[in-house]
Amino acid sequence: MADKTPLLVVGDALLDRDLSGSADRLAPDAPVPVVAECAERVRPGGAALAAYLAARDGREVTLVAGMGDDAASRELRELLEPWLTLIPLPLTEPLSEKTRVLAQDRPVVRLDRGGGHVGDATDAARAAVRDAPAVLVSDYGRGAADALRDVLAERPPLVWDPHPRGGPPVPGTRLVTPAEKEAHGFAPPDGDPPGTLRAAARNAAALVRAWRAAAVAVTLGSRGALLSYGEHPLLVPAPAAHHGDSCGAGDRFAATAAGLLADGALVGEAVEGAVAAASAFVAAGGAGAVPRPDARPTPTPPPDADDPHALAARVRAQHGTVVAAGGCFDLLHAGHVGLLQAARRLGDCLVVCVNSDASVRRRKGEGRPVNPLADRIRVLRALACVDAVAVFDEDTPERLLADLRPDVWVKGGDYAGAELPEAALLQEWGGQAVLLPYLDGRSSTALMARAAEGVR
Repeated sequence: MADKTPLLVVGDALLDRDLSGSADRLAPDAPVPVVAECAERVRPGGAALAAYLAARDGREVTLVAGMGDDAASRELRELLEPWLTLIPLPLTEPLSEKTRVLAQDRPVVRLDRGGGHVGDATDAARAAVRDAPAVLVSDYGRGAADALRDVLAERPPLVWDPHPRGGPPVPGTRLVTPAEKEAHGFAPPDGDPPGTLRAAARNAAALVRAWRAAAVAVTLGSRGALLSYGEHPLLVPAPAAHHGDSCGAGDRFAATAAGLLADGALVGEAVEGAVAAASAFVAAGGAGAVPRPDARPTPTPPPDADDPHALAARVRAQHGTVVAAGGCFDLLHAGHVGLLQAARRLGDCLVVCVNSDASVRRRKGEGRPVNPLADRIRVLRALACVDAVAVFDEDTPERLLADLRPDVWVKGGDYAGAELPEAALLQEWGGQAVLLPYLDGRSSTALMARAAEGVR
């Protein structure tokens, strides 16, 4: 897109290959699985993947990376050339290749070959760094970032994605994006066990100071990312937890963050966007599902994360369970929150169906709702257990449910013994209506009564 800032990616390109098949027996000569009927898929890897993803986002991209005359380099060039401008750096050996063997879409073994390392920078690469409006460094420890370290220090990059084999980012980098284990390895030891938020926060703050970076975002996988400017961290949770193939998610995170920063986003906004993009990337199948270079990008924008119908369709496409719950949610209280948290645990997403203002008035009488629809939606969306909110204007949500077609419809236990007209509707597509326990004594009406009594 013409309004997106061009991006320069500096780093170490790899050629990634997946051999994917099925395994239902062990080899007769060794206790190892036999992976049969393998299909081969080749794609860019490392810095080349980050650059390729940014280019598929509709951004003008230039990649400065090691590239030789070997077969792997030639194959990678063919994948990249239709999408971006390549400025090669000389390699000492053939380009590094990573081959994964997968059975039933799960890795069995990885084979690495090629030890190509960048020795020197070229004048063309130095000029590209100096002239670039925005730079992402994707350092996989094979020499590209180190060869250009002096010129990168003159104009610190927007984002530096580090690797344990590489050197530290140059001082002044706006955002550094280590993974959780990487951050723990980079930071000075202090006895905190890895894997806790406390450790991630301590490591991020220590790295802000050690690297003299403006900010460090430690990526936490399905938990999101923890952003630190050196003091109190900001936890940016993933919109949904996906446990699929996470290969390439770090490249997706870094490319998105760099693009957003280049376009003028604040660091916090860029990290939020990057978390959402990485989460969607894993949900779609990770690097193994990256579109082939000969597949043109779709002209339609990605679906709105807040669109309940698009959300339900995506979850169903991934064979997940769509849960819906409904109510007025006028004065949100502990009973509501407990119900919604329990509902979310029943499936892979939760859509809350909320009555419109007119619907609430018909049900509750004049003076209700106390909070208008926009406020009620905002409060519901702020709950981590709520993935989307849908509004219905009728007295009951049957028409909305017929469009959403959830697998599970949840009502509070205070409906026990009452007829649930939605139950028969859910059966039409194989869904199930269920009741969940409600906390006794909690209701919007009771809250209003106590508030009025307090005023008197």
